[in-house]
Amino acid sequence: MVKPGAIRFTLLFSLLLPALAGATELYRYVNAKGVTVLDRLGVPPEYISKGYEVLNDQGRVVKVIPPAPSAEEMRRQLADKARASSDAQLLRLYSTVDDVDRAKARKLTELDGVISAAQGNLQLLRTQQANLQSQAADQERAGRQVPEHLVAQIDNLKAEQAGLQKDILRYQEGRKQAEASFAADQARLLELIGTRR
Repeated sequence: MVKPGAIRFTLLFSLLLPALAGATELYRYVNAKGVTVLDRLGVPPEYISKGYEVLNDQGRVVKVIPPAPSAEEMRRQLADKARASSDAQLLRLYSTVDDVDRAKARKLTELDGVISAAQGNLQLLRTQQANLQSQAADQERAGRQVPEHLVAQIDNLKAEQAGLQKDILRYQEGRKQAEASFAADQARLLELIGTRR
């Protein structure tokens, strides 16, 4: 059984064909009312994203332009592309899981060295502060006013210590993030190597 819409379309096409005989291409798209339209001038901009077909002068489809992807499809495609790029970079960096372990050990050793140096500097500042406070206490016990420069030095040392303590916390957080990052790289590399076998 032939649908009435198909008969109308065929009839319309057969009526338009002689008028369009000089045209080299026809564009077929569906308008806002759901009606299939044939146009030799092109597809109006508001319908391009919905997809259309290009027909030759005999009415045969020569090209199909698919609908533009939805926002969700676009996000998925971008995420897939980013993942593929990340995977390719991971495979360039490491060929085995042992490579990841070695890189992790180097990075953690480097971070441990930085943390240790900062902790050593912090201890040095504390010792200097203790010495200056001892001098200030001696001045007070002797009944003299503590010199301004001594008070300023103690305040500066306290500020430096606070800055170093923040740095140490930041380095320790960086170490945790590095461990997590290497663990993720290792897990993903295992997946990639497993799929290539």
